[in-house]
Amino acid sequence: MDYIFNNEIPIYLQIADIIVSDIISGKISPGEKIPSVREYAIMFKANPNTVCKALALLEDNKLIYTERTNGKFVTLDMNVIKGYKEKIFNKKVSQFINEMISMGYNKEDIIKKIMEENK
Repeated sequence: MDYIFNNEIPIYLQIADIIVSDIISGKISPGEKIPSVREYAIMFKANPNTVCKALALLEDNKLIYTERTNGKFVTLDMNVIKGYKEKIFNKKVSQFINEMISMGYNKEDIIKKIMEENK
């Protein structure tokens, strides 16, 4: 899969977001070993140092951890994963609502449309 990065956002943040998405969606399971820096660098066509920076960010935020000589793994702490999932959900909903409001829709219109789509 070819990834197209946004030039206005640092690539390491975009890589971290992709990995987070893979974790919260269940594509990568809690406790599962993640690809190596080299494998991610090839996958993302990115500099290994950029990948290291993305993984360091995720490790600092306790979403992944390192086992010496064994590699990096997804946290087993479901509260951390749920927290990330909730944070991303809130961010996306807020962005959607703000975009719709900027297009002239009010919150009632947005809620009505969402309710219609869920029937």
